[in-house]
Amino acid sequence: MMRCYCCGRELDVSGVVSRGEICPQCRRDVRCCYNCAFHDPHASNQCREPRSEAVRDRATSNFCDFFRCADREEKTRNNEAAQNARQEWDRLFRR
Repeated sequence: MMRCYCCGRELDVSGVVSRGEICPQCRRDVRCCYNCAFHDPHASNQCREPRSEAVRDRATSNFCDFFRCADREEKTRNNEAAQNARQEWDRLFRR
């Protein structure tokens, strides 16, 4: 299941993701490094695919031939946990 890297919305994507596809909720590009299965902030060039070219803006669509849809379900759950922790923090300290 592919989810938007920005808002976490489940995206109905089948087959090849085109450069022009955008998230219907937050209007961000779908075919970008942050939605790719190879994206790794700790890897060289932030990509686990060694043959990929450097990408300047990872949040916008690009022409990378190695793009594969990432499974974001786990990260979305972690994001919900972080939001719950933030709400609890705010409640405790009355922000």
